Amino acid sequence: MASKFRLFTRRFLLLCNIIVVAVFLLACLVPYVSPSGWWFLSILGIGFPFLLLFVIVFLVWWLVVKRKYALLSGIALLLGLKSISVFFALNFPGKFTTEKKGDFRIATWNVARFVEMKNNNNKGSQTRLKMFDLLKEQNADILCLQEFVHVDDNPEWYANINDIQTKLNYPYYTYTYYNDGNPNFVLKNGTIIFSRFPIVDSGMINFPRPSLREGLVYADIKVKDQIFRVFSTHLQSFQLRQDDYDKISKIKEGEDGIVSNSKTIFAKMKTAIVNRQIQTDIARKIMDDSPYPVMFCGDMNDVPNSYTYFTLRGNMNDAFLEKGRGIGRTFASLSPTLRIDYILADKSFGVKQFRRVVKNYSDHYLLVADMQLPKK
Repeated sequence: MASKFRLFTRRFLLLCNIIVVAVFLLACLVPYVSPSGWWFLSILGIGFPFLLLFVIVFLVWWLVVKRKYALLSGIALLLGLKSISVFFALNFPGKFTTEKKGDFRIATWNVARFVEMKNNNNKGSQTRLKMFDLLKEQNADILCLQEFVHVDDNPEWYANINDIQTKLNYPYYTYTYYNDGNPNFVLKNGTIIFSRFPIVDSGMINFPRPSLREGLVYADIKVKDQIFRVFSTHLQSFQLRQDDYDKISKIKEGEDGIVSNSKTIFAKMKTAIVNRQIQTDIARKIMDDSPYPVMFCGDMNDVPNSYTYFTLRGNMNDAFLEKGRGIGRTFASLSPTLRIDYILADKSFGVKQFRRVVKNYSDHYLLVADMQLPKK
């Protein structure tokens, strides 16, 4: 009887292993298929870290219990090596030095509207001051900020552009935004690039509807007689609200209404995935047309194992993979595996050091990298 139970258990676990490996390999295919046609498959990319964990657990289990079955997980890991390689950064630990290495320092951060937009002294405004102090500490030469807001000529609201220019010493900037405020004044919300080096040219492209009112901005920056182009954007998010997070909590806890709670969330995910592909394809084409070496700094709202990341990265270097370590989470909510913000650079640049600043001021973490200019 005991032997039959062991046989049943072994076969059941083998079946589970086969299913996990199949789903894992499907997740590895996500970067290579069209999200608009396979949007549900794209969701597997988000779950890639957990699928990878299950595959590794099965590998270890079979190595102990029945070695020949470990081959199943071993082959899956080999086939998924490219997806695994963009998920982990395996670099030796090194301390990020305040003193700059290379020719310039660049930073990117989704600042979540600096938490508070109205001029006051509440908790949100105190967080805004801490965010400004944190930016000052980095002493970056170039800042790429997403979900950046600014209000002109209204003392009741923060004029963030003026404050960053005067208090943090960034004389040059280019800004793509849309108006989403009171009709009596203009509240600008978008993506901005600040620079301490001259911006010799700039441009912006608004992504088409029905996607959200996002935009791609670029700046041609001159450093030591060399010009390179920096792109920044905020691609469409899932637009999850507090009630959506509450539904996710109910799903995690296995409460009643799992199906009904999932419908709205999956609908938002589908919309975001399809529209993000449109934005990604437009951004990739524009980056390919650049006459100068390119850098991309921004919030993709997508994980490394995705069509978005593989398309936008192309053959560029990922600063985190070059000099970071671990998983590199950049989004503070939902899951510890979400790396959705990036600093990418043409391979002609050198990545000298990289830092992820883990401070829960925004819902994203600040990224900083020291870069070496391309050799002439």
